[in-house]
Amino acid sequence: MPVQYILGEWDFQGLSLKMAPPVFIPRPETEELVEWVLEEVAQSPCAMGTQDGPLILEVGCGSGAISLSLLSQLPQSRVIAVDKGEAAICLTEENAQRLRLLDRIRIVPLDVTLEGSWAHLLPWGPVDLVVSNPPYVFHQDMEQLAPEISSYEDPLALDGGEEGMDIIIHILALARWLLKDSGSIFLEVDPRHPELVGNWLQSQPDLSLDLVAMRRDFCGRPRFLHIQRSGPQRGCPADAWPGPQPARVPG
Repeated sequence: MPVQYILGEWDFQGLSLKMAPPVFIPRPETEELVEWVLEEVAQSPCAMGTQDGPLILEVGCGSGAISLSLLSQLPQSRVIAVDKGEAAICLTEENAQRLRLLDRIRIVPLDVTLEGSWAHLLPWGPVDLVVSNPPYVFHQDMEQLAPEISSYEDPLALDGGEEGMDIIIHILALARWLLKDSGSIFLEVDPRHPELVGNWLQSQPDLSLDLVAMRRDFCGRPRFLHIQRSGPQRGCPADAWPGPQPARVPG
């Protein structure tokens, strides 16, 4: 069993987070993703939301590591955190409560692969940022995972389909409805994905999304993508935030 599950908690970006199987354990690389988002927000505050701070959507929140790290370091920010796993939703909510961040996060059970699922998020959009460490392992690589991963962590949080792109494509498709003009998407991906994502975006000009930057992880592997919207979003009302408590919306 992974040490994080044995201890029952783990440190991420200076936060002590509860860990419990089968919820995905945040990796050190994902801290680099959070740091990149923080850098971009600091460099472009006007492009990342109003003076009240950015509204951020995290797809696949797991333990809440990304969302809660961003909330703790961006005091004016607000987050909508979605996951299709009940265990992940409960763990994110518990960690938010432990860190006293419940008033700035909406925790929504949602499967982004379901047609029209984005409609559940419209009342709270549009968002300035989408951040995700989605399932991106190529399906054929799943059998090569270490036993302590494959035996304990949720395979749905790891398996990204034939080319590891299944959930990534759904996240990118959400942009037409939920992402503000000039809004950004930050993704953690497999090293083979920058080329695949770039080619896919070129084949989908109606999304008005451009791959503007790639960053390597501490091992030198292409790992993180910054994608930006260049056209107006569709379908979202004016920014709204209906209250302090986590939302429960059927997915």
